[in-house]
Amino acid sequence: MENQEVFDKVVEILKPFAKNEEALSSISHETSLQKDLEVNSARLVDIVLEIEDNFDIEVSDDDADQVGTVGDAVKLIVAATS
Repeated sequence: MENQEVFDKVVEILKPFAKNEEALSSISHETSLQKDLEVNSARLVDIVLEIEDNFDIEVSDDDADQVGTVGDAVKLIVAATS
């Protein structure tokens, strides 16, 4: 799966969880899930579950803890699906 395709799908997954609409409109690989999008830690768990379901992968707790930015999520998915 291409990086851009994964990125676009991750953005779609994040939309319902992001509180900061402005940051969502200018999202990039460097966008922080918690600082920029204002996603709380409980919602991060929901995002990981959505990622697992959408990409048919299993994300370990250690890997989930390393996801701080949109780019981190994309890298994790690309690594798990290749």
